[in-house]
Amino acid sequence: MSKTYYDPADLRKFGKITEWSEELGNKFFEYYGKVFEEGALTAREKSLIALAVAHTEQCPYCIDAYTKDGLQRGITKEEMMEAIHVGAAIKSGATLVHGVQMMNKVNKLEM
Repeated sequence: MSKTYYDPADLRKFGKITEWSEELGNKFFEYYGKVFEEGALTAREKSLIALAVAHTEQCPYCIDAYTKDGLQRGITKEEMMEAIHVGAAIKSGATLVHGVQMMNKVNKLEM
């Protein structure tokens, strides 16, 4: 397969973001770790949410990471695809509802 801009091997380098800003990098990883701890939502549920968000944000690293994580947590491919459709529906709905802004502007300019 040809090389792409996103190198899957780069995902393993994520922890190195602390090298150029140790304090902020460490704070991020502390926060990130806390977010994914069991709480009102299970780790499984959080992984499924993360997978859906990864797709709406179009982050190939996150898609790889949370596809693998989800499979390890017993999330089925059907559940993954359904979650992606939920994310897509919200993303497209959010895009379309902003059409109201355009409609308001057109109506104002036509007055």
